[in-house]
Amino acid sequence: MTTEAQAPTREATLTLLLRQGESSAANLAASLGISVQAMRRHLRSLEDDGLVEASPTPTGPGRPSNLWQLTEQGHHHFPDGSENFALGLMESMKAALSPETFTSLLSQQALKKANLYRHQLGSGSIQDRLEKLVELRRQEGYATEWQPAPDGIGWFIKDFHCSLQRIAEEYPSVCEQELLLMRQTFPDCLIDRVNWRLEYGNCCGFQIKPTQGHD
Repeated sequence: MTTEAQAPTREATLTLLLRQGESSAANLAASLGISVQAMRRHLRSLEDDGLVEASPTPTGPGRPSNLWQLTEQGHHHFPDGSENFALGLMESMKAALSPETFTSLLSQQALKKANLYRHQLGSGSIQDRLEKLVELRRQEGYATEWQPAPDGIGWFIKDFHCSLQRIAEEYPSVCEQELLLMRQTFPDCLIDRVNWRLEYGNCCGFQIKPTQGHD
């Protein structure tokens, strides 16, 4: 089955889980008129994408049955109007505040988020923390990847989908706060922007290099 043919079934599956809360593969298959085997393939694909998760539930003798439900990321798959609200709020703030105060508020938010990230990442090696950050960013709706630098010194982190894209298009200063966020999240590193989706390329990218004595 092609990706184009699968897409309506994937969307219908997500919508059913949104409405029902949780359901078995058999019930979902019956609702959509496809085989249980085909539904399980769709669910595994959605699970790989982080949109659904299974909870084993005892149903009597034998193996427990899986009940499927949306993950937090799966719920975010559906538009909720928060983006339009955020854009409206930004517009009101910019109209009411001086440019300096507006920028200061954005910086405060970036610093607050960096403090949260540092707490969540712990005190492991830079690479360990980088791997954890990528997972956190994916849960927030970013399509984030990391890779070692070709010269073996440091790493690159790239966001191919930004959950702030529309807001950044209207207010590019938000992107400066993303750079501040990265620098404050890894205070033991030198971090520079190497790609900016609003200007060129297909992603936003940062180069991360350890300062002397850190790895």
